[in-house]
Amino acid sequence: MSRRPKPAEPQSLVTRLGVQVRSLRMGSGLSGQDLALASGVSRSMLSRIERGQVSPSVDTLGCIARGLGVPIARFFAEQADRPEFSLVRKGRGARIESLASVQGYRHELLGHVPSAQLNVEPYLVRLDAKAGAYASYQHPGMKFVHLLSGRLRYRHGATVVAFDAGDSLLLDASALHGVEEIVQGPVSYLAISFTARN
Repeated sequence: MSRRPKPAEPQSLVTRLGVQVRSLRMGSGLSGQDLALASGVSRSMLSRIERGQVSPSVDTLGCIARGLGVPIARFFAEQADRPEFSLVRKGRGARIESLASVQGYRHELLGHVPSAQLNVEPYLVRLDAKAGAYASYQHPGMKFVHLLSGRLRYRHGATVVAFDAGDSLLLDASALHGVEEIVQGPVSYLAISFTARN
């Protein structure tokens, strides 16, 4: 007699709240530091809230809501009311200013669906005429990169590979990685980061 699989345990309120805060922050195109400055809540506290590691006070939630420009009730929207997919029309992705510190690199967030288990961040990256090499990206998780146009030499750790339009890379993002050399422009690529939530 086969056993029925156990139903998934419902997420705790604190976990659901953290997912909602992160979803609203990313949907607004804000980094954690951006929201910390806008809300007056420390970056470390915001990170703990988003990870479901702490139950914030109503006052703290009020500050975060003001920083996001939303009513505090948005944090308690039912999970069922959240979209299970994200559609972003051509040219309508959110410009992520916190990633614009690398001169000549423009990052456009192409969608976000809240999840308690996995963070998935798809970006369209365009390099303008001022862009140069930048092989200093490093973060937890995995990254998928698909070159849409141009030719590059791309670094991952100690390895540098030729990268032509149509080529793809899947890599461990904990090693230093990024564009080692622009061989031919204009360059644009799709970059998708996958990070497990702790």
